[in-house]
Amino acid sequence: MTNVSITEILACFDAQMRRDLSPPSPTWRVERADRVVRWVSPPELPWGCGVQWADLDDDTADGAIAEQVSYFAGLQRRFEWKTYGHDRPADLGVRLRAAGLEAGAEEALVIGAVEDVAAATAGTAPPLGITVRCLDNGEPLDRIAALQSAVWGGDWAWLIAELRQEQRADPGALSVHVAEAGHQIVCAGWVRFHRNTQFASLWGGSTLREWRGRGIYRSLVARRAAQARERGLRYLQVDASPDSRPILERLGLRMASTTTPYVWSPPQP
Repeated sequence: MTNVSITEILACFDAQMRRDLSPPSPTWRVERADRVVRWVSPPELPWGCGVQWADLDDDTADGAIAEQVSYFAGLQRRFEWKTYGHDRPADLGVRLRAAGLEAGAEEALVIGAVEDVAAATAGTAPPLGITVRCLDNGEPLDRIAALQSAVWGGDWAWLIAELRQEQRADPGALSVHVAEAGHQIVCAGWVRFHRNTQFASLWGGSTLREWRGRGIYRSLVARRAAQARERGLRYLQVDASPDSRPILERLGLRMASTTTPYVWSPPQP
């Protein structure tokens, strides 16, 4: 990927993973409103509504933001506007906050060639006492929620509901991997294979504190990169936390931009 510029990579990412990306289930709606592409999930799901892509400027941004807030307010639905550091206008985040959206944590958008990452992780093995495997689609996922709660706190039942819904809609588009010490999951990560794109995206990777620094996260990256290569995909994409970004950069991914979610929620009655 060394001969591909960041500009070219971002153009490909924006086109395939934002503007034209299909949602995880046919029950979701894709709506194109002027310069905005949004997803609307089924009413029974508390997640999934949001702006995926927008082509705005100083003159059109405020109107487009107001339109989206009005639209989702009419549905009484929470929505997320996920921004990227290269989005226009440059002060898009300021405008979103002024419209009542709350900013989440900024992460790094890192992208790497599947072949480069697969080569960098070739021969990677988990440490002694750890078994790494791919979960069958019918296997319970509740232990992953317990892992997430142990690492981050809070209730992660929503994540399991989301993963199950994706598996039911398209079993081949999601692969869940775990690292286990006996019957305990110490790290979990999943990979989404985005149909009609050149991309696979990596998610999760949370590791119990006492198991960090032993190469477990690297092992899960290796397995998911190998799967992406088997499918003939070109790029791996990750929204990387400050903890995972250095590891991913050592494995051949490069920072292409930043990403920040902005969330609007209906007023409580």
